[in-house]
Amino acid sequence: MTATPDTTTPDTPTPDATAPATATPTTTTSASAEPTPAASEAATPEAAAPASGAAYAASRTHEVTNQVPLPYGHDTAADPALLAALHRAGAGWAETELHELGCLAGSEQAAEWGRLANEHPPVLRTHDRFGHRIDEVEFHPYWHELMRTAVGHGLHATPWRDDRPGAHAARAAKFFVWSQVEAGHTCPISMTYAAVPALRANPALAAELEPLLAATEYDFGLREPHGKRGLIAGMSMTEKQGGSDVRTNTTTATPQADGTYRLTGHKWFTSAPMSDLFLTLAQAPGGLSCFMLPRVLPDGTRNRLHLQRLKDKLGNKSNASAEVEYDGAVGRLVGEEGRGVRTIIEMVNMTRLDCTVGAASGMRLGATRAVQHALHRRAFGKALVDQPLMRNVLADLVVESEAATTVAMRLAEATDRALAGDETEALLRRLGLAVAKYWVCKRGPAHAAEALECLGGNGYVEESGMPRLYREAPLVSIWEGSGNVAALDALRAMAKHPETVEAFLGELDAAAGADRRLDAAVAELRKQLTDPSDLEYRTRRLVEAMALAFQGSLLVRHGDPAVADAFCASRLGGDHGAAFGTLPAGLDAGAIIDRARPVPA
Repeated sequence: MTATPDTTTPDTPTPDATAPATATPTTTTSASAEPTPAASEAATPEAAAPASGAAYAASRTHEVTNQVPLPYGHDTAADPALLAALHRAGAGWAETELHELGCLAGSEQAAEWGRLANEHPPVLRTHDRFGHRIDEVEFHPYWHELMRTAVGHGLHATPWRDDRPGAHAARAAKFFVWSQVEAGHTCPISMTYAAVPALRANPALAAELEPLLAATEYDFGLREPHGKRGLIAGMSMTEKQGGSDVRTNTTTATPQADGTYRLTGHKWFTSAPMSDLFLTLAQAPGGLSCFMLPRVLPDGTRNRLHLQRLKDKLGNKSNASAEVEYDGAVGRLVGEEGRGVRTIIEMVNMTRLDCTVGAASGMRLGATRAVQHALHRRAFGKALVDQPLMRNVLADLVVESEAATTVAMRLAEATDRALAGDETEALLRRLGLAVAKYWVCKRGPAHAAEALECLGGNGYVEESGMPRLYREAPLVSIWEGSGNVAALDALRAMAKHPETVEAFLGELDAAAGADRRLDAAVAELRKQLTDPSDLEYRTRRLVEAMALAFQGSLLVRHGDPAVADAFCASRLGGDHGAAFGTLPAGLDAGAIIDRARPVPA
């Protein structure tokens, strides 16, 4: 039976969710993660009684009390900030499906899928038993269940074939909800989504592949792409010597008489190497160019993409990341020779959107887990959620989470509008994506660490699920350009396209006069934007200020009043410490915390 806070008492044995008391500034600052009898119990007369009394006292030591119900049986889509943003984007039509997905995401079944997919990571099989090269990756069956659900609900490329208003915002909301189950499998889902706009640089190729990329059937296995019911796409750009500096790539692409190219070289990171096709960069006669490489060629033979090894990563354990050798691999040109970066940049931008959505999703998961724990755990005579300092921490985590969710969904909305031809929204999206990707993803690891700490020692134990969240958090800040790359990309956008600054400031001005702290922050930002001194050196500070003003303007206009007030007071007004849990007094912490209470399915 699925347990929820409404149907399971704290006395129910729940070995997967034990957690110690949270420290207070009084005496003892920590407690054992293992439940132990209270001192008063150890001193009872029964402890010294003869046999029957001793047996009774011993049985008391095995009673499990003050433990938190398992975090299952909830609707992860019952998120007020997410739902409000969904409707603002004109995608309210997706709410019913979103709740269906949210109920599955909050189930014990889905949690098991995620747990076992991570505890049994993928295994590389380079050769069969006869010595034939096969280059296959084996996954736990539950990985395929996660993928099947994501594809079936259109978290991949289906918005590109959907003409309903808000299709990309609806997809972002579903990605946000389902990512809370398990983040690793969303990597190939995200790349499949992002591959479509890049492939459109070759209209004939897009016409062949786009319907299969957008299909809602997950068809795993190495077969010729046109013979499958659905396709998954990957991306392979970085090389050993260059990393993010892809213009230094040494992989070569030699044109053939039939119009294809033969690629030779090594790729240091190839995400999701079991995908059906990849977009990659290589040096053609005309310069760095973009190519599509299928895993299986039209004649049914395997393309010469040799998987050298899988990466042993900090997190993202369920997802395979490989080093790959191209040994004369067959590729088809996407776009023009010499314009590889320009061709693939739209794929990068779309995956940056998913990085931001994914970071926000992780924050929501951390905040709800922390709030659920505090609601059910008692320490020093009352529930943790009623302890003043814990209330400060919880409210701060929720504020950060809702700010991240709101800006991520605003950028998904801008994607829909830009694709519909709105030039101002396209400009906002260009700069806003770089700004939000830098800041929201940068906040994820600190947020995950604080949420984990709310569970005390047991948050540090794998069974709680929090260590997996913590290990996963840094990835999206690295993927598609680490902090410096994202910040410098924002600077590049402003320098090459000054109109992006006008669009960005126009978005902030929509909230002018609504909050004096926001007005002051925007005024200071305008000064920073016009100061050319040491600009590259202080780029991080500038982009952070832009992100905070962006989030503040959205919360003031559209957010919950208590959340907006707390954000402006702390993040913009400067009344905040370096750690979470340092909000100023006088805020409505209770109203903020209530927004992250898990809602039963």
